[in-house]
Order: sequence, then structure tokens, then C-alpha cells
Amino acid sequence: MPSAEFVQALGGIYEHSPWVAASAAEQRPFADRQALAAAMRAAVDQAGEAAQLKLVRAHPELAGKAAVRGELTEESTREQSGAGLNQCTPQEFERLQALNARYNEKFGFPFILAVRGYDRAGIIDEFARRIENSPADELQTCINQIHRIAQFRLDDLVSG
Repeated sequence: MPSAEFVQALGGIYEHSPWVAASAAEQRPFADRQALAAAMRAAVDQAGEAAQLKLVRAHPELAGKAAVRGELTEESTREQSGAGLNQCTPQEFERLQALNARYNEKFGFPFILAVRGYDRAGIIDEFARRIENSPADELQTCINQIHRIAQFRLDDLVSG
């Protein structure tokens, strides 16, 4: 597969960051899906803090403004809906909005959580717990969560 096609096919694995797929394309061929995932993870891990912050900031808030306006990617819409974030009670939605604002104020980037396997209450609990982290710890936690999201997306793409 030509590099441009490879990036086109895998560019959405990391939210709005086709550079990750482009970096992995340079290392082909891959023995298997896990080797591909490892190459993509390494591209992010070795990219440096500025690129990592840009990657984190490319993600939408959970139940945030982009979701309300219907501006999420197809993948993010599916993930947030699967966790029931599109069915928040007014109280849950208000709590998430307050947590989003507080989190963004403290860290300067959106809260990232691979929501698969969580329900709304679990997401809110994790949000409230992680808001107490240090900025450095939270950036690394977000990167780790982005890797989990990417693995889910890659698995869905290849098996789906």
C-alpha cells in the first residue's frame, strides 16, 4: 500500500493526528497488528512534549461543546455514545461541564479517558480523581489513555 493510502486508512487512529500514521508508515512492513500499534505508540512517545500536547489538545472534551454541536469525529461520537455520554441527566451534564472547565483551567488541555468499559458515573468519578494529579502526571496519563483509545480503534478497524 502506498504511504499516502496507508496514512489515509490509519490517520484517524490517533485523533486528528495523521502524523502518527505517517511516522509508522516509514517503518513498514509490520509482522502483525501489535507491531503496527507499537510503532504508532513509539512515534507519539518519542515526539516530544510539544507534539504530545498538540495531540492531547486534538481530542474533544467528554460531553463538551463539540459533542453538543455534533462536531465530533465518527470515532469519538461512537465512543462517547457507547459510554452513555449522549444520555446524561441535566445534573450529570452540568457536573461534566464544571469538571471540563476546572480541568482545562488547571492543565490547559482536555481530560482524556478511553471510555470503553465505563459508564457515566465511572467517567465522572475518574474525572474527579484525576483532576488532583500534577500536570506532568496528568499529561502522561492522557498519553497513556490516547494509546488505549488508539488500540481500540485499530482493533475495530482491522477486525470490523
